[in-house]
This record gives sequence, structure tokens and C-alpha cells, in this order.
Amino acid sequence: MKEQVQVEQRNLADSFQPLLKDRELLEKIIDSFPYPIQIFSVDGTARMVNKAALEMIGIRSVESHVGIYNVFEDPVVIKLGFLDQVRQVLKGKTVYLTDFNAPYRDLIRYFNVVDRDIQTISSDITCFPLLNDDGEVEYFVAIFIIKKIYRGKDEIAWGKQYIETHWLEPFDLGETAKAACLSKVQFAKLFKKHTGITPHEYYVNYKISKLKEKLMDTNLSIAQAFSECNLNYNGHFVKMFKKKVGVSPSAYRKMTVQNE
Repeated sequence: MKEQVQVEQRNLADSFQPLLKDRELLEKIIDSFPYPIQIFSVDGTARMVNKAALEMIGIRSVESHVGIYNVFEDPVVIKLGFLDQVRQVLKGKTVYLTDFNAPYRDLIRYFNVVDRDIQTISSDITCFPLLNDDGEVEYFVAIFIIKKIYRGKDEIAWGKQYIETHWLEPFDLGETAKAACLSKVQFAKLFKKHTGITPHEYYVNYKISKLKEKLMDTNLSIAQAFSECNLNYNGHFVKMFKKKVGVSPSAYRKMTVQNE
């Protein structure tokens, strides 16, 4: 699939070359494409941007971007470590940038983009040169294939689902974040923002809820209830339980049995 996309983009690059001399026609052509396209001069300054780029990336207007934005000075490109790759296009090479995951807060911070409820825009980007009659690079094109726009809620739900499925196992932030398709830092920050607690706190709370269920089963000893939850009755979780619930596990059992 990925190779097919790259072949299509190479064909697109070949079709752009004859349009270089007719700027008006070139602008009309790129505006008709459903995915974001930008054209830059060799110094990195944006010269054209299509409607899809305005809408999907959140650029407020053509006037606020063209002639102002410079890809070689973009803090996000630099921060993500793609600058050297982008510069290869000036040598006449076609460059493929995979998994370009731009934090939307950074786009708002550095550029004139619309403030939306978006966390990250994940895309693959193809950059290819446009040559003049002498075979020199005159402009270069960047085509964005938007793979995913992370808005937060779905990713948090995936993380919660992973925790609730793997609650018997030791907590693993890396694996939980991976299940949410985010980095550990992104996931932890996003989770706290949407839930008010850390992923580890959610894991502990969920584990306690399961332990409560086991403690209500009087066929199990308290130690067995802990064991069913893969916990050591003599471990620190006893103190954690009392801190969270307000009473010890044995007191909790007595309370629930009396109320039945």
C-alpha cells in the first residue's frame, strides 16, 4: 500500500513539472487536489498553498502563510528531526517523510493556525523538486497524506481499554501509550488533561475496584481475594487500599457483609 502511494506521488510529481511555467494553471491544479499541497521556493519560503492545506492543517488564510512561512525555519520540523531530510530535495531528490507527528499545540504556538480541539496531526509527506530549463531546482513541492488527526478522546478510550484488559499485569506506561498510538509523554499528558488523574492512578483505581468485588465474595479469604487480583496481601497495596477507600480490606469486607 505504501509503495503504491509513493508510485502515485511520483507520477504526480512528473505531471507538475510541465506546469511550472504557467503559475495560474499550477495554482488551479493544486487547489483541486483533496489533500494538502504546498509549494516552496529554494530558500524554503511558501509560495503556494491549496485549500486542503488550509482546512486540514488549520492555516487561517493564504495571506498569513504564503511569503511568510519558511519550512527551513519551522521549529516543529527542526524539533522532529526532519530538517536535513527536507533539505535533500534541494539536491534534486524526492524525499519521503514518514510518521510526521506534529503536536497541534506547537502549530498554534509558532504559526497562525486555527485553535481547534486537536492534539496531533500525523502525516506522511512527499517532497519533490520542480526544475527549470537548466535542470536546476527552482521550487519544491510538499504533498501531505494525513493519516490520523488525534483529538484525544479516542486515544484515551484505547488507553483505558488496555488498562482494563491488562489490570492483572504490572502497570506499563509504554505499552499503554502504544495501545493509544501515542508516545508515553503525549499519552500521559493527554490522559491527565481529559481525566484529571494519571494513567497509573487510573490503573490503581481500577485494580481496587476489582479487589472490592473479590472481597465481597465470602468464599474467599482476604488473602485469596488479593491473590485473585495478583496482589500480595502483606504488600504495600493494603496501605494503598486504605488510603483510597478509607478503611482496611478486612473492614471493607465487614461493612459490605453487614449491609447485605
